[in-house]
Amino acid sequence: MTQQHLEALRQLMRDKNVDAVIVPGTDPHHSEYVCDYWKFRDWLTGFTGSNGTAVVTANDAGLWTDSRYFLQAEQELAGSGFSLHREAVAGEATIEEWLAANLGEDAMLALDGRLFSLLDVNRYENFCAENGFMFAPDFPMADILWQDRPSRPMNKAFVHDETLAGEAVNEKVERLVEKIEEQGCDSIFISSLDEIAWLYNLRGSDVACTPVAIAYAYVSDRDRVLFIDGDKLTPEVKAHLEKYKIRVRDYDDVEHFLGHRNTDNMILLDPNTVSDAMGQALLCGKVYAQSPIIAMKAVKNKAQIDGFRRAHERDGVALVRLIRWLEQAVPAGGVTELDVASRAIEERSREDLYCEESFDMIAGYKEHGAIVHYSATPASAATLAPEGLLLIDTGGQYQDGTTDITRTITLGHATAGERHDYTLVLKGHLALARARFPQGTCGVQLDALARMPLWLEGLSYGHGTGHGVGHFLGCHEGPHSIRTNLNPTALLPGMVTSDEPGVYKTGEYGIRIENLLLVVEGEENEFGSFLQFENLTLFPYDRRLIDVAMLTREEIAQVDEYHRIVAERLSPRLTAEEQAWLADKCRPLGE
Repeated sequence: MTQQHLEALRQLMRDKNVDAVIVPGTDPHHSEYVCDYWKFRDWLTGFTGSNGTAVVTANDAGLWTDSRYFLQAEQELAGSGFSLHREAVAGEATIEEWLAANLGEDAMLALDGRLFSLLDVNRYENFCAENGFMFAPDFPMADILWQDRPSRPMNKAFVHDETLAGEAVNEKVERLVEKIEEQGCDSIFISSLDEIAWLYNLRGSDVACTPVAIAYAYVSDRDRVLFIDGDKLTPEVKAHLEKYKIRVRDYDDVEHFLGHRNTDNMILLDPNTVSDAMGQALLCGKVYAQSPIIAMKAVKNKAQIDGFRRAHERDGVALVRLIRWLEQAVPAGGVTELDVASRAIEERSREDLYCEESFDMIAGYKEHGAIVHYSATPASAATLAPEGLLLIDTGGQYQDGTTDITRTITLGHATAGERHDYTLVLKGHLALARARFPQGTCGVQLDALARMPLWLEGLSYGHGTGHGVGHFLGCHEGPHSIRTNLNPTALLPGMVTSDEPGVYKTGEYGIRIENLLLVVEGEENEFGSFLQFENLTLFPYDRRLIDVAMLTREEIAQVDEYHRIVAERLSPRLTAEEQAWLADKCRPLGE
């Protein structure tokens, strides 16, 4: 079917004298996960990964994605007419390099400017100027071709209780206005859904795994506006908006509103998230800078931190029940990777304040575990047997916190190679978790701690080591990260990050271990103020996969102390049988 979609696009390109188009996998809000209404790239290519950009010319078509999706893309693109191009791989052409080599002089490159940020459109505009190409950033392909397009979500928004958010809307808006005034602006336009949700203490269910409502927002020292479909507003939400003097305008009125700003206004736009179409609608003064909300929401307050701790206790209980069930059910036969995911939802649903999963579970058995962002389907789902490794990457959205955990477990007798590789990953995971570092340290300065045990044996992994986590918001958020790429954002007390090194052997198995860590204040001495991490995640490592001989005394003590805390925090919530199971999993490594 995708080949028919590709040919329909090429016919439209011929009709409009377009030589090449670029199709992203995002939405006008530049969300990581998008609702079905904006999944035109998926419709066109058959690829369903969260990161990937398609390029189509008259005679060729390709999809660019990163290392997380190489194996998945090869499978999903088969027979589609699209070839896979690997991002950030030596010798592989970038989109711009590929277009420069394949387009002739005066070729027309087109895209839909609603789906590209101001920064991206500026980059492509400069690229076309440098190469003698024409450029059209207003090519609405999906509107023309996608006849059976799903409708835009109309789910109800809801209020995020202030006792859980830890800060009232007025306080957040006042802080935001101070930040934008420091940039010489009198207003800000916000298109990122999680920023709007955080600022106005609103949540929704328009996007899978992320509790946000599709909307735009505008804030100045005198005005607060929410652009949203009116059918989404319940009486409670309307009362909440009225309380904080937030005006409501229809979602589709946003470009008209922006076009009528006073020409002497100075509005802040984040060029990484505001679409080119929205930027072009504004005729007033503009300042391009990162949205202050990104940094504001990254540092969690006391109520949010307390909520994270409670949410991880409930999540740990659900995981105890999930893995205990798994160990009993697999030998009986008939359990698939999909069954693991559905059982996780069932167990989490028993817990207070649970809303949904924070991302679709990755349950990768044996060789599927080597596909970093593997997604089981009815056709691909493996049946588990009492042998081999199972990688489970899963998380929940609770109203008081978001969880994200990865555990690799053995379903039978572990081989020496599996235990060796697992212990290398564990050593890196532990090294990062026990890090002490001076204030001002960035994630890139810590990344090698998690990689070094693997590097010393000629092993590595292609993904980042740590990402920020939102509070009942996106499971992946900035501005901080822990990875090899240079990110100048310093880690601050109150930030939450993942700690997830791994190793992946194609055709054999994948191993990843992930906890969420909270940045907290540590020692202060003559050398300055130091920071450290607090483990938020509460679930044991698989003792059967740990080669104790490879661990130092410090690492053994670290694992034992973590397991002691896990048992202490989770046991009061468990039955006697579950307590006994957990006590066995948390036994000291020397026993």
